Order: sequence, then structure tokens, then C-alpha cells
Amino acid sequence: MNFDLSDEQKMLGEQARALLSDLSPFDRLRHLIDSGADWDEELWRSLAEMGFLGAAIPEEHGGLGLGALDLGVIMEALGAANAAVPFMSSIVLAAEAIALAGSEAQKAAWLPKLASGEAVATFAYAEGPGPVFAAGVQLRDGRLTGSKSPVADAGIADIAVVLVAGGGFALVELDQPGVLRTKLESFDQLRPHYRLDFIDAAAEVMPGTGKLDRLIDQAAVQAAFEAAGAAEACLTMARDYAMERQMFGRSLAGYQAIKHKLADVAVATELARSNAYYGGWAAESSPDDLPAAAAAARLSGIKCFEMAARENLQVHGGIGYTFEANCHFYYRRERMLAVHLGNRGFWADRLLNAQPGSQAKAV
Repeated sequence: MNFDLSDEQKMLGEQARALLSDLSPFDRLRHLIDSGADWDEELWRSLAEMGFLGAAIPEEHGGLGLGALDLGVIMEALGAANAAVPFMSSIVLAAEAIALAGSEAQKAAWLPKLASGEAVATFAYAEGPGPVFAAGVQLRDGRLTGSKSPVADAGIADIAVVLVAGGGFALVELDQPGVLRTKLESFDQLRPHYRLDFIDAAAEVMPGTGKLDRLIDQAAVQAAFEAAGAAEACLTMARDYAMERQMFGRSLAGYQAIKHKLADVAVATELARSNAYYGGWAAESSPDDLPAAAAAARLSGIKCFEMAARENLQVHGGIGYTFEANCHFYYRRERMLAVHLGNRGFWADRLLNAQPGSQAKAV
């Protein structure tokens, strides 16, 4: 059994990292925040030109037809760069929802546009405080009524896949009079969230049923890849700073307490990455193992990224809390990812319920 990525997957990851290193440096992220931009549109176009947006979209719909592990190495690179793009919303969630539950006409209409970057999509599942995946929005006779909040990247999205009453999905074009978008305060300024109000909005029912659990399990695996990539970037940043910083006539990296911090982060990151790899394998090869694998990957991803982001701040000391330093980019993203798709408690319950002999709870 091969426990390593293939040469092609490694090359895919290297290409993604090289592109992001060139086009999404920290100065670019500061510029986006200062200008109030919701996303890095130039980077999105470049990702589309390189084929990254269509990586996991079927070939017959304009994509490359790659698997979960291939998508994971791209997500890991995006996490390391803290990229300001709607990849999770548009590709991991919405495009996959259309592929799983959409009609042939819906797939033909939207998947090529999502793969090429011509259109951006989002997935609307939350309805404020309460269940993580709430289905109170009503779809009757092709009309949608209700609200979803918070919805990531809804301000730039052309369409939304909306979780509706009964657990099914509806496909909604957002540029219409029946949809009201309200921007929310977001701790992560590079991943904005909105409230969507549907007022008798035109919508299409998506015929596939019973796809929610698989969709969120697959997305949890990709979130774990993103967390592992970001955690490794934090570890590298903390290590480099510790080696350069001089205290009392010696390098900060020479102190045992700093070595322990960095070693703990390295161990947690490798564990999270291993769980993400297992989750990616399960998504491709063993659907029965996916619920437990996804939950384990999600939990270890949350833990490693939180540890890495906090220890990065601690190693940097007071300067790490300034806007001029780069630590806050990852700390903000970590706080957002910690609750996106459900927090620790939600995924701990799913892990327990995925064990043999237990009965899974509805989401």
C-alpha cells in the first residue's frame, strides 16, 4: 500500500504553491483589506486559467475529473497562502452539490461556468443561531422564501445552492429582485459573509435527494487540507522569526520552550495532514469509511490550525498582534474555519455516531 502522494499530485501541489506565492503575497492581502475588496478577482482568473477550478469537476462538464486527494493538495496550497478566493464556497461546496444533486440540465448549465471561473457560486446552509445545517427556507412552486445567514462569499456569487425545508437543495440565481444581500461583520476580512433574504425568489429544485451528508463530509476533508496547509505556514513563519530574533545575546530559537512549542505544532500538523489524506482516500475509494474519516480529519484540522495560529502569535510576541505583521491573517482565518461547517462539538458528535453500532443523527 502506498501512503504517499503520486508524482502527479506532488507536481499539482507545487504548481499551486508557486502560483499563489507569486500572486498572493501578504502585501496583496493587505491591499485587499485596505481597499475593502471581497476577493482577489485577479487570482481567481489565474486559478481558472491553470485549471485548478475545474480540478474535481467531471470532464464532460469542462473540468479535469480529478479526485478528492488532488483537490486536497490544491486546498492545502490555498490554506498556506491564506488566499482571498471563494474556492471552498464555489468549488468544494456548490459545484459538488450540483454534481451530486443537480439535474443534467443544471450540471450542463453551471458546472462548465464554475470550472472556467465565468461564474461563482456559494452554498447557503445556515440560518443564524440554531442547527448548523438548518432547513427552514421554503420552496413552493418554484419560489423561494426565507433567509440564510451567514453565507460565505454571497456578495460575489452569481448563484447559490440553498438547503431548503425537507433537506433538499434549490438552485437560485442571486442577481434578481427577489434576493436581498446584506454584508455582515466578519472577523476574517478576506472571506466575507452575507445574509441572504429570499422574497418570493425564482428558484429551481435540484432533484437529487439524500446528498447532504456526503457533501458536508467531503467538504470537511477539504477544510482539513486547508487547515493543514495554513498550520504549516504558521509553523514556518514562527520558526523563521525565532531563528532571526535575538534575545539576551542569543537566538530565540535556542530556547527550549520555543523548541517545544514548534515541535508540538509540527506533530499536530502532521497528524491533521495524515487524517486529511485518509479522508481523501475514503472519499474516493471507501464511502462507508468516509463519515468517520471526515469527522476525524475535521477535528484534527481544527486543533492543529488553532494551535499553530496561537503559537505563531506567541513566538512573535507583541509585534505579532500588529497589522504590519503577518500573523493575524492566519489567526483570523483559523477563527473562521473553526466554526465553518460546524464546530468541534458538531463534528465530535458525528465522529461518535459514525462508529459501528451507533445511529447517525440527522443534520
